[in-house]
Amino acid sequence: MHYLKRVQQGIDFVEAHLDTEIALSNVAKAAGLSQWHFQRVFRALTNETLKTYIRSRRFAKALDQLRTTKLPILDIALAAGYETQESFTRAFKSCFSLTPGQYRALGSRSLFVKKVELDADYLRHIHRNVSLVPQVYEQRAMQLVAVRTLFYGIDSEKNNLAKKLPPLWASFLPRLAEVPHAVPGVCYGVVSPMRASSDQLQYFAAIEVSQQAALPPGMLALEVPGARYAKFCHQGPAQNIDNTVNYIYSSWMLSSGASHTGGVDLEVYDSRYSATSDASLMHYAIPIN
Repeated sequence: MHYLKRVQQGIDFVEAHLDTEIALSNVAKAAGLSQWHFQRVFRALTNETLKTYIRSRRFAKALDQLRTTKLPILDIALAAGYETQESFTRAFKSCFSLTPGQYRALGSRSLFVKKVELDADYLRHIHRNVSLVPQVYEQRAMQLVAVRTLFYGIDSEKNNLAKKLPPLWASFLPRLAEVPHAVPGVCYGVVSPMRASSDQLQYFAAIEVSQQAALPPGMLALEVPGARYAKFCHQGPAQNIDNTVNYIYSSWMLSSGASHTGGVDLEVYDSRYSATSDASLMHYAIPIN
């Protein structure tokens, strides 16, 4: 229940600060997690981004205020994060097909968006058909040669993963023969946040080398420290890997009692991977305490 409690602490922080500007990093801090890991776990548990949740909760509070108070609509709009009553009205009507004034006159409760309450039954409902068991192993330190890109993952509203990662691999794989002392047979995707207070990620398409040498143009050296990892199989198209990652960051981490160390996640591609086959097999591994 470790992560469940932490995410609930973050949700409670949001609830207590709906009338103020909420920095995502402060929500994560209240939960005792890095911003990336909080957003990743939150997305896996709720199937929505943290920023979307905050916006919907502010809308929910505005709905309740319209129904139960006589506050001016402008005051409600400002508290919900809108600069003008007009912008609030446009957003409100787009969402609910009613103006705030019409909703107030209606007095309906049916539009209210409730606060998320997380519990084990809720998670079992989401993942009732999942029963993945990882291989837990000691990953030795690796020297890699890689190409790098920056991107936003599915836990961010700026998600551009599909635009960033395939072209990176498409440019890297034809150049593997240029890498001196490459260890053949396995390639790695290395994932980590840019900063603790950012939802921007860095991704390395990489291959291990037995020793470092002069780097091919546009490539860089990367070291992955030794650590204990939990490695999960993912069968099927690589573009569906988020289904596996969501399971890891919600159901498995909740039930196993393991904690993410904050190190890099690894995608492992060997001869069983195929970009065109539904029988393709790859692995996703996270560093754990």
